Amino acid sequence: MTIINVQNLKKYHAANLVLEDVTLQLQAGEKVGLIGRNGSGKSTLLRLISGIDKPDDGMLTIRKDLKIGYLPQIPAEFDQMTAYEVLAYAYRDLTRIKQEMTELEQQMSGSEAASRPELMEQLLRKYTLLQERFEQGGGYDMDAAIDQVAGGLRIDRSYDRRIFGSLSGGEKTRILLASQLVVQPDLLLLDEPTNHLDIKGVEWLEQFIRNCGCACIIVSHDRYFLDATASRIIELEDGEAHLYFTNYSGYAKEKEERLLQQFAQYKEQQKRRKKMMETIRQLEEWGRIGGNEKFFKRAASIRRALDRMEIVKRPVLERKAADFDLSPLERSGRRVITFTGLAKHFGNRVILQEADGSLLYGEKVVLLGDNGSGKTTLFKMLISQLEPDAGQLELGSRTQIGYLAQQESVEHGKLTVLEFFRQEARLEEGEARGILAKYLFYGADVFKPLHMISGGEWTRLRLALLVLSKPNVLFLDEPTNHLDLDSREALEEALAEFPGTILAISHDRYFINRLAHRVWELSKGNITAYLGNYDAYKAKRDERIEWEHVPSGDTMRKPDTRFAVDSPASKAGGKSSNSKQGSKHNLEHLETDIAELEAWLVMADEELHQFDSAADPAQLEAKWREREEQQARLDALLEQWITLTE
Repeated sequence: MTIINVQNLKKYHAANLVLEDVTLQLQAGEKVGLIGRNGSGKSTLLRLISGIDKPDDGMLTIRKDLKIGYLPQIPAEFDQMTAYEVLAYAYRDLTRIKQEMTELEQQMSGSEAASRPELMEQLLRKYTLLQERFEQGGGYDMDAAIDQVAGGLRIDRSYDRRIFGSLSGGEKTRILLASQLVVQPDLLLLDEPTNHLDIKGVEWLEQFIRNCGCACIIVSHDRYFLDATASRIIELEDGEAHLYFTNYSGYAKEKEERLLQQFAQYKEQQKRRKKMMETIRQLEEWGRIGGNEKFFKRAASIRRALDRMEIVKRPVLERKAADFDLSPLERSGRRVITFTGLAKHFGNRVILQEADGSLLYGEKVVLLGDNGSGKTTLFKMLISQLEPDAGQLELGSRTQIGYLAQQESVEHGKLTVLEFFRQEARLEEGEARGILAKYLFYGADVFKPLHMISGGEWTRLRLALLVLSKPNVLFLDEPTNHLDLDSREALEEALAEFPGTILAISHDRYFINRLAHRVWELSKGNITAYLGNYDAYKAKRDERIEWEHVPSGDTMRKPDTRFAVDSPASKAGGKSSNSKQGSKHNLEHLETDIAELEAWLVMADEELHQFDSAADPAQLEAKWREREEQQARLDALLEQWITLTE
């Protein structure tokens, strides 16, 4: 059953044509991902479907009595409400009825109603009508529905009386999302729902969307999320909607094939049109030379056919993306950061407790953890913005850190993009505009006041300043938030080629899979390290959770409890005795140790290759001896692996 029908929709913002010729249909229960570059009109289309805005031209038909839930990107109108009022916003009519019922109950229990039977009967009739409306609207299930959704999104109910505007971005997103989910709408419109959610919250939302019976239109740049939820992709490009009957991965493949096919059709048509134009010219020339009218008639006939020909647009095979030129001024030492026993408390709240970790040059590590687990606090301690309460922290030699905060506020909102960039980078206008163009700030865009730019533009602008400092260590807190797909892919490519060290906080699982060598999980104040990307981490995490529920006496099913891995740095330093205990390792743990040692040897070889020839010979000899010892350990483990696999 069709619930939304859009035909040739047009929408202007002032004189700017945002949506030019959008045509699409949505069926009941269908899950659709809506994608496009920043400014392509995705949020505009959601506002039109939700009824907030009206189209300037075209047709938009919505099924009668369709219940629509709409999650915008944190509206300001809720800022003065309490968190609970926002959470129960969809039930606001039922909440008013409940308040009226409570007032009637108080009146009926009073002395006046008890002494006046006619008043009591009047109050009872009114109460009965309100009770019927309350029951039909699902009022008796209201608290249970709120509790279920709030529990799934892990909303802290102690915040119920707090002012919504005082909450963090992640807390606001979860509460707004819950306010739409509790009433089980027929159509759910979600505008970047995963921004500010941690991975557990995103995974819960994925499961909810897959299992709910409502239709969904999801604006998202989270490719992993779109793969898990969407059965169809609608791409807004150049004011038009292009449909793909697949998830995001299928869309990426189909779009490439479609563009190549369209380009072949375009070239073939251009060849035909050129030949027809040449024929027209030749026929008209023959007509003039011979004075024969039939040549002119034939030329006119071909011209009419040329005019009737539907023009194939020249496809843009590769659209302009931001150019993140990440090249450090110099490399750091091998050991970039080492910390042991880090602890941090805020009042009675323990944030970090005995946290250990180390980073080597060239490593790319992603830090995961629940919202509020202390990820940003750890970052601030590592860059000396916060002092730890206990523990030791040591930065390696020649370490130059570049830090991208998650929600850095705009302090100079009245400045334009160009003025702010010149002030921070200390550049002349011409050079500043040249650099800004690489980050997709063209023409009038550079004269936008900062308070008017989008979240994606603000992230690109801060990345431009970060790149200028040429750091060899990058600390990135949710770097892909608000970036469109093209900018995300450009950033991922630049980070993958970056020769320095990266520690990133991210819930973008596609980003983690492409970038991470290791994953750190921060939980209950401690860090557990996992080798590999997100998929490898998730497999280990799920395996650990499964075995934690196996009874302790079930020795047939209870494995070795070491699911996480030590860092290569600690093993390379000789602190681990795994080489002496190899005979006790099962095959899985052997493979983990082998992979770690192989990764360590690659980094050791790179360091030795770049070793300064003027350095102390004794130091160089020690490095070679350490490398040979680790190679011998690897050889021994490989022999054990061969024995176990025979």
